[in-house]
Amino acid sequence: MVFGILLAVGPGPAVAQSGPINRQAVVERHKVVVTNTDSLNSLSVGNGRFAFTVDFTGLQTFPLHYEKGLPLGTEAEWGWHRFPNKEGYKFDQSLRTYTLNGRPVSYAVQVKTPGNKESGDYFRANPHRLQLGNLGFVILKKNGQPAGVQDIKNIRQELNPWTGEIQSHFTVEGTAVDVVTVGHQAQDAVAAKVTSELLKAGRLKVALRFPFPTAGWADMAVDYSHAEAHQSAIAEQQAGRALLTHQLDTSRYVVALSWAQPATLAAGRPHEFILTPGRQSATLELGCRFAPPKAAAAAPTFAATLANSRQQWAAFWRSGGAVDFGGTPDPRARELERRVVLSQYLTRLHNAGSQPPQETGLLLNSWYGRPHLEMHWWHAAHFALWGRPEILERSLTWYARPDVQAVARGIAQRQGYAGWRWQKMTDPWGEEGPSSVGAFLLWQQPHTIYFAEEAYRAHPNAATLKLYQERVSQTAEFMASFPFYEQDKGRYILGKGVIPAQERFKAEETFNPTFELVYWHWALQTAQQWRERQGQPRSAKWDEVLAKLSKLPQANGVYLATESAPDSYTNPEFKTDHPSVLAALGMMPATGQQDAATMRRTFDLVWRDWSWDKTWGWDFPMTSMTATRLGLPDKAVDALLMKVQTNTYLPNGHNYQEGRLPLYLPGNGGLLAAVALMCAGYDGCPEATPGIPKNWKVKWEGLQKMP
Repeated sequence: MVFGILLAVGPGPAVAQSGPINRQAVVERHKVVVTNTDSLNSLSVGNGRFAFTVDFTGLQTFPLHYEKGLPLGTEAEWGWHRFPNKEGYKFDQSLRTYTLNGRPVSYAVQVKTPGNKESGDYFRANPHRLQLGNLGFVILKKNGQPAGVQDIKNIRQELNPWTGEIQSHFTVEGTAVDVVTVGHQAQDAVAAKVTSELLKAGRLKVALRFPFPTAGWADMAVDYSHAEAHQSAIAEQQAGRALLTHQLDTSRYVVALSWAQPATLAAGRPHEFILTPGRQSATLELGCRFAPPKAAAAAPTFAATLANSRQQWAAFWRSGGAVDFGGTPDPRARELERRVVLSQYLTRLHNAGSQPPQETGLLLNSWYGRPHLEMHWWHAAHFALWGRPEILERSLTWYARPDVQAVARGIAQRQGYAGWRWQKMTDPWGEEGPSSVGAFLLWQQPHTIYFAEEAYRAHPNAATLKLYQERVSQTAEFMASFPFYEQDKGRYILGKGVIPAQERFKAEETFNPTFELVYWHWALQTAQQWRERQGQPRSAKWDEVLAKLSKLPQANGVYLATESAPDSYTNPEFKTDHPSVLAALGMMPATGQQDAATMRRTFDLVWRDWSWDKTWGWDFPMTSMTATRLGLPDKAVDALLMKVQTNTYLPNGHNYQEGRLPLYLPGNGGLLAAVALMCAGYDGCPEATPGIPKNWKVKWEGLQKMP
């Protein structure tokens, strides 16, 4: 049986399956409760462009304790820094020319030769995202010594995702401290209300410290060395407020502090500023806003921030889609619902800005804090599927920036192609980070068309077509010019010079990866539809590539990872990393290329024989989506809850991978995309809730069909 090409079926209205959902009840039954000092249990507040992560005290009091876990980060999408290029490194030093399909093509890779290696290292690490500051308590014991982690007792902390509030309770030598922490949804600000007799005793203060950037692969916000290499100061102080400045090379930003009760701010250790409350009150209300210098303004009050957080988070939860697994007694249903609720909170908090996010959001740096465009689908495609396309569209403004487009155009021209080739490892300005793997990835390229199509399905009008048309067209122009035509076989191939989503293959040898062939076909076909919607003729070149694109490679009744790897399932290395062959029908719809029986055999082989302990967090929702499209709802659930370390979801909702990567937001975003598909289905889907087991009772509303 071969899938036919589906007719264009609109997403249609998404309706509840059986009665309205009590959304607040669903969300609040998954409040996060912390009662210990586990360094993986940190909690965050934020607004999608800014995030502030706290320990069990409700502020960032013990950053070193959390360094090896989920660190106490403070990051904003505008907060970037680069070390001066004193050696005069040139980006061109990272370029290496490969002979591919008979012609020279240059890629920005990690060249190993002396001088060139240092240049590549510099451009990989610069620019990097900044950890903006650490706002924590100074807690003194009765003997005047600082309290340590071991001195904090009776911990009980609760995050309510419905309001974005963190309430923290603990005691120090028998005296209680209560803290309410909230993040402002319109400003890059955090606020807290502290209640304790320790304030009146002079034993509880608040300190703001500015760390130094590591420019390393990760930045855990704990480097307080290099005091001489940056500058910080109190620029002004008045009753109830102050403005501080921090300068690192050419990067400068300000921090506005406000407090409602009498207190004084003074310098402590280098780059530390201590707010000492007057002893009149057992309460301290504090606001702290981080901003670029031109946006300098007073910090919002605690009361204003609390009201803003409650209103905006409730509005978020009442918008878009919701799923209620509460009617199913299977304990796995409750765990899946917990992951769904907390993943919505975390992706809204970390991934809702005007740029593609990094894989660890606004909590810690991974890969120097840089966004990876192939991950943007996993971070953000779910927003549209959950009926919140406006959140997705914020990050799509990045692709419209002239500086970003200029780099994409330049990469394509340098390599001899038409259109725009989208960067893999990038930054707010679209610069390309040299990468011996990333430079050869293809699957970030069609994402722009997928996102534009999601926007059009949400707003099917001329304005949407006009807004995204150039991006769709230039993306497709590259996609039509990239394949190589094999005269003797009368076909276009993808490659050589390709590393698939499964990053286990050598670029110079690899061609025709299965998933990328399907994504290429789908995106070019969709780009043609965009032309037709605007009354334009179909592109003859695009149609030629569509007609002659290679068939999906297979052997022994299953699809291969790539045509150049006939040993896809016998070479142990090729059964690790992402089993992205499954995405060819899962993340992707039926395009007429896939055969159902072959994909089912491929799914069964991968399910049985893959090295699942060597995978990543989004591989499980990817597998679940394939199961859903194959009509295997029990396997769809089993995939989402597979007991593998990289499919761990911590009590705070983060998808844990390993020690150096304790959170991984593509897993959270992928989970939400998979659940939307399981519930709302896809265009032309023959049944309702195709990914929900028949004996489960699940209510959903506001979700949209996948293509």
